[in-house]
Amino acid sequence: MISKKARGWERDMKRRVISVSGKGGSGKTMISALLIREILAECDRSGVGCCVLAIDADPDANLADALGVSYEKTVGDIREKILEEKQREIGMDIRIRFEAKIAEIMVEEHGFDLIVMGRPEGPGCYCPVNHILRAAIDALSRNYDFTVIDCEAGLEHLSRRTTQDVDVMIVVIDETMKSIRTALRLIEIARELDVDVRNMFFVANKITTEETKKRIEAAARRHGIEISAFIPYDQSVARFDIEGIPVVNLPDDSPSVVAVRGIVKMVMSDDS
Repeated sequence: MISKKARGWERDMKRRVISVSGKGGSGKTMISALLIREILAECDRSGVGCCVLAIDADPDANLADALGVSYEKTVGDIREKILEEKQREIGMDIRIRFEAKIAEIMVEEHGFDLIVMGRPEGPGCYCPVNHILRAAIDALSRNYDFTVIDCEAGLEHLSRRTTQDVDVMIVVIDETMKSIRTALRLIEIARELDVDVRNMFFVANKITTEETKKRIEAAARRHGIEISAFIPYDQSVARFDIEGIPVVNLPDDSPSVVAVRGIVKMVMSDDS
């Protein structure tokens, strides 16, 4: 199962899987969307071009709106469908069926493809099914130069082992102590579960003043967290949200875009 844009893709560029984590409301989806936009822009500026796989792993499923695209079905939808089919067809190969169905629900856009995970597990044991699902998505991501995962709010994606083999985890914090506590728990759970996260970058978002920036930086440092980048509060983001305009349409000089552009350069130059 290979995207049309990724099919036959041969390149020496180091492939990276990037997850964006943090507490709810911290701005993960906005940052994920702008990461995708600026990764593609940076590749174009470098004259190499690249393909991005976008995975919306948040049940709220807002990444499509942020990217300005629409979708019809989610992975959660096909999981339920395949389980129903499995009950009728005893010998059915679930892995092959998953791969075929994921290809059908993928949204293909210029430069990136999108998969929406949708609702989490329902009643009953989904462990074997989710293991197959993760394996299928892991295999798919190898056909892309970059995979950007907009994770669930909080810790679910780690506690359920839905995020594995991550090159860079961007942990988003805001001006609240709760976001720092969430970041600390992410670090702790990643260690407990031995999740292969090769590097963590901590990003402070929605920073309103220089004084606030210093305060959140000091608070994070007291807990052993070094903030790698700051994204200022951007009135345009709030306006776009109210008016239903995708954040990827923000102007190039928007404070959020400029800040995320710097994060992309940091991630792309990271050799971890």
